[in-house]
Amino acid sequence: MLITTTTDPVMATNNDGGTGPWQRNVQAAVSVRHAFKTYGKKKNAVPVLNNLNMTVPKGTIYGLLGASGCGKTTLLSCIVGRRRIDSGEIFVLGGKPGSRISGVPGKRVGYMPQEIALYAEFSIRETMMYFGWIFGMETKEIDERLQFLLNFLDLPSEKRLVKNLSGGQQRRVSFAVALMHDPELLILDEPTVGVDPLLRQSIWNHLVHITKSGQKTVIITTHYIEEARQAHTIGLMRSGNLLAEESPSVLLSMYKCISLEDVFLKLSRLQSQKGDVSQVNFSNNISLHAMGFGSKMDKPGSSQEGGVVGLNFHQSKEILINDTNGSIYTESKLNQEPYERPPPKKNNPNDEESCQDCYANLCNVTSKGKIKALLNKNMLRMWRNVGVMLFIFALPVMQVILFCLAIGRDPTGLNLAIVNGEMNNTENCFWDDGCHFTNLGCRYLKHLNHSVDKTFYTDIEDAKEAVRMGNAWGAIYITENFTDAFTARAALGRDSDDETIDQSEIKVWLDMSNQQIGVMLNRDIMLAYRDFAMGLLEQCGNNPKLGDVPIQFKEPIYGTMNPSFTDFVAPGVILTIVFFLAVALTSSALIIERTEGLLDRSWVAGVSPGEILFSHVVTQFVVMCGQTTLVLVFMLVVFGVTNNGDLIWVIILTLLQGLCGMCFGFLISAVCELERNAIQLALGSFYPTLLLSGVIWPIEGMPIVLKYISLFLPLTLATSSLRSVLTRGWEIAETQVYTGFLSTLAWIVGFLVITLLVLRSKRG
Repeated sequence: MLITTTTDPVMATNNDGGTGPWQRNVQAAVSVRHAFKTYGKKKNAVPVLNNLNMTVPKGTIYGLLGASGCGKTTLLSCIVGRRRIDSGEIFVLGGKPGSRISGVPGKRVGYMPQEIALYAEFSIRETMMYFGWIFGMETKEIDERLQFLLNFLDLPSEKRLVKNLSGGQQRRVSFAVALMHDPELLILDEPTVGVDPLLRQSIWNHLVHITKSGQKTVIITTHYIEEARQAHTIGLMRSGNLLAEESPSVLLSMYKCISLEDVFLKLSRLQSQKGDVSQVNFSNNISLHAMGFGSKMDKPGSSQEGGVVGLNFHQSKEILINDTNGSIYTESKLNQEPYERPPPKKNNPNDEESCQDCYANLCNVTSKGKIKALLNKNMLRMWRNVGVMLFIFALPVMQVILFCLAIGRDPTGLNLAIVNGEMNNTENCFWDDGCHFTNLGCRYLKHLNHSVDKTFYTDIEDAKEAVRMGNAWGAIYITENFTDAFTARAALGRDSDDETIDQSEIKVWLDMSNQQIGVMLNRDIMLAYRDFAMGLLEQCGNNPKLGDVPIQFKEPIYGTMNPSFTDFVAPGVILTIVFFLAVALTSSALIIERTEGLLDRSWVAGVSPGEILFSHVVTQFVVMCGQTTLVLVFMLVVFGVTNNGDLIWVIILTLLQGLCGMCFGFLISAVCELERNAIQLALGSFYPTLLLSGVIWPIEGMPIVLKYISLFLPLTLATSSLRSVLTRGWEIAETQVYTGFLSTLAWIVGFLVITLLVLRSKRG
């Protein structure tokens, strides 16, 4: 953008001492025209920038002053490309922020936000290395620059961690980061807060020095209004409007004040009296002092037209703005009042503004330095956080150990209340081994010794009352004539009467409030009877199969005759542990950086959302490989969970599920603004996924609607696939196996795409 200033043929002294018409070309480092910005929805939208015009000449210090909440930080965020204005135009270093012409965000700009925006776990040197690598600097160059900044800003040892520095020292380190790569445009948001007055003056001296050549430009906001006198131009901002934009000396002379604070107070009162803030946008021009037109113009009364903004100023000076599209505007035309806010532009694929992100992402190939910096940053932050390291490696091992020790084993020590009428009210139950038909009730009870504890009662009502009181899981009643009736039933067969059949039966009352225990006791009681009958028949010389149920179960095609619930649940538990550990580890990663201002600072430095996401994916994938190794070693080797398939497919599917959980965590981190919301969303997704994914119960037992919902969850098909590999030994070519892999890959791609879209949308 080229801004050309001309005047009427009024003679004035030039810098070289000569006289002649003012006519000089000045290139603007930053130009803002008719900028509107609101926050919130349409009905409750809060205006932050309201028809704001601003011009920052190249090679000058521009002081932006205003109370908190007036829109300074938002304006700076729009200038560096962190946010987008709703309407209007911004040109930075010759192009629109985000375009390849401008190079902003990128290394052409140095940005110091209001927040400290530093990694607390880093030392001063590591902080400088991180940002230096992002800016494309070599390590040797960074070290040389670091030594200068340490001395200049009076910083402690480069080995000191940022979290161990005082607040003022942290702000100086943040300032040093902005100065590190010697940028063309330096944007500083409150750089001197909490800084020693002598050091504050040293900082200002440095800013004046670097702008002397005309190649460096500084935009600075400050709470100390009077220190802004050292700026070439100051902009006084209030309620989203720029009240004035002139050199300090011109403003003091114009409003006959002795301090800039008094000038700001006068302009604020005038704005309030006008009511319509658009009528108080006084200047919005390049001050003559900023252009370097000589000291005469800074003297009070040297030019009424050039100094008294709002009278005839725009008649005496016209600024021609030639934008990248070739359109020509005049300053008078740009600032003519009233100005109606234009409707937001519709995206046009052929329009440069709508293609800014395309240029930034397609044409700006990532550098080795950026990836190196991001990966190093992620690794250091994890390594120096003891709690995170324990969470990463100790928690999955503990979960596997607890699962294998607590889940899938048959319950033991279950109490049964037993009434045996053949014991004649004694606790002694004797029976003779061999083909003897005496005390068969005692002989049967002997087969229950391995699974239950027996408590004997003399009255069946007392036994049932023990069950009702929770003292026993079931009551068993053996009649007084059990042996005789059983013998008669065996001898008479179909001729047995009802009384004989009734007396030969063992009656059981179970507590089925706990299905697992009730079903297991039912099974054990029936198996004990089968073993009792088959053993007796065999000892009496008969075929023992006569005592078995006339259904013959052959060796299972898959699994064993005594299946373990652990083997059924283990595949889902393996994937669930890896999946949700990855979710927990990544769901707050971006939020923490965003709330501390770290994400914005990296973006302004030129790091794209894709690069940030890629670095996190690589880092977490390395961590996940360690987690997967620990989980599989403890599950398959230490506790011997069944694995009949190819181990390589088990490892690959587990890693893919961890990657899927990681991507889901990044999506949560991108969507949620607060860490507690991310935690709530992560925890809220855990139980529905666990319950509906067939991990602890087959999906065939669900209603048809839930069954179809279950199939669209990340863990469902993957769990079925891993179960088929572990218990059935199936290969990848089987449909039920490879669908789990394809489903997981689809979820990974989906989560990544949505995350990138959300991150890019939040940059506007």
